[in-house]
Amino acid sequence: MTDRGLYPSSIHPPLLPTPEDDWFLRLRLLRSRRVGISTFNRLLIEHGTAQNALDALPELARAAGVENYTPCPVAVIEAELKAGQTAGAILISQTAPAYPSALRDLADAPPFLWAIGDLSVLERPMISIVGARNASSLGTRMAKSLARDLAAAGYVIVSGLARGIDAAAHTAALDTGTIAVQAGGVDMMYPAENTELALAIPEHGLRLSEQPMGLQPMARHFPPRNRIVSGLGRATIVVEAAAKSGSLITARDALDQGREVLAVPGSPLDARASGCNMLIRDGATLVRNAADVIEALAPMAPRAPALPMDLPHTPPPQPPRDRRSLRETAALHSQILNRLGPAPLAEDQLIRDIAAAPSDVAPVLLELELDGQIERSPGGLLTRPN
Repeated sequence: MTDRGLYPSSIHPPLLPTPEDDWFLRLRLLRSRRVGISTFNRLLIEHGTAQNALDALPELARAAGVENYTPCPVAVIEAELKAGQTAGAILISQTAPAYPSALRDLADAPPFLWAIGDLSVLERPMISIVGARNASSLGTRMAKSLARDLAAAGYVIVSGLARGIDAAAHTAALDTGTIAVQAGGVDMMYPAENTELALAIPEHGLRLSEQPMGLQPMARHFPPRNRIVSGLGRATIVVEAAAKSGSLITARDALDQGREVLAVPGSPLDARASGCNMLIRDGATLVRNAADVIEALAPMAPRAPALPMDLPHTPPPQPPRDRRSLRETAALHSQILNRLGPAPLAEDQLIRDIAAAPSDVAPVLLELELDGQIERSPGGLLTRPN
């Protein structure tokens, strides 16, 4: 059966599917209890069709010790689709032409996305801008400046509709096109203070969510939301971020997805800049203005429209600095954590085990220690907390 997706034609309004439609069955499978994206994909591969996977679920659950398991009821999906129709939302399946190509090849790509607004923005190049909710005045102005100038250069600005940096970036790109990825249902206005902004975005842009209609966002919904924010953009720019923040999770997602990571530097005395400064230290591109972003993306985004003439001139590229890249840092983090356990291990032995230079290992150990992922005992012995 051809996957139509659920998006309007120029003649007819979108038709609600029947429970026998293949992607209605796929949505039932995805919304079934304990079925995440990886399980959803595995079940389709193993059983061939969504109907076969739904039929197999109760027995699979019983084998895992879950009795009386039933897949998502048909009525729940029918209610979700009707709610989407009432809200003017569009459901896009992963195999539909309207699905964003930037997400299609991700291992954890959302099988379905609800969208409200102008789908054409998904066909344009995108850049993600994220940062602190409690943004400083300077950070807010920087986010607006970057978003405005990058939008003028032809980019769609992607962010998460949070207060602070997200809201500033969306606001600056309202007239040219911006995409807000929501942690809850696409019809849920969160935070409430951004309701007016959320309602304005669909005029020239788009609100997106992988969650069911009507779902109130909870803390656990934000990290998955972040991977969509980073996945849509050719690059992720972090404007302000603390050392432990959702913005750094988005930056790590971008790195894992093979996207560029860029950061705006800040004062070492401002905790809101500590995450950005760490990213730059570890190899992220330093950003002063939109010209820096476009220069960094030039190899992957040729023919981007020229920036407005009032932007400052970008100096010639400097010779590469001798420092670890973000990918090398992430690999070193993993090596160290994989080697450590509850039993104490001497630091010099760890360095020999992973065959790394002490000058590379020392700062990473400090980062992990400050992050609470490792503990240092008297005598320089290292352990990983249980």
